[in-house]
Amino acid sequence: MAAITWLSVPCKKLFHRNLAPCMRNIQKADFAKPVGVAGLGSKKAGKLGKLGPVAEKIVLPVETDTEKLVNYVCGSNILKQGQDVQLKPDSEYPDWLWSLRLTKPPPLEEMDPNSIQYWRRLRKLNIQRQSRLMKLRKY
Repeated sequence: MAAITWLSVPCKKLFHRNLAPCMRNIQKADFAKPVGVAGLGSKKAGKLGKLGPVAEKIVLPVETDTEKLVNYVCGSNILKQGQDVQLKPDSEYPDWLWSLRLTKPPPLEEMDPNSIQYWRRLRKLNIQRQSRLMKLRKY
């Protein structure tokens, strides 16, 4: 059961009439103690580290069968039953799929100034530049 205690703590202010320090009552409740990462309602806790219980790492199984890696999308089946999605030949996929850009976005100089992507990228770059400048500013 949680315990609530009252503490009398002196104020730093003095009353202007009697020049006696005031006393404040502070309610202290200890029912909201911080719980470590491994807690969250379970009785089992991990090893104690500097900052409390350390969550144990979960090792996920990795598929090593090369035949399955080449022919199936591993991890696509989230159900307990069934199989992963089988890959189709390249001719059954749309042409635009093979022309997608997989690298960084093009630099601003290569973009068309009449497109909305150009102005969005320009705004993003200016916000990043302004943020870097504000970090250097000393108050």
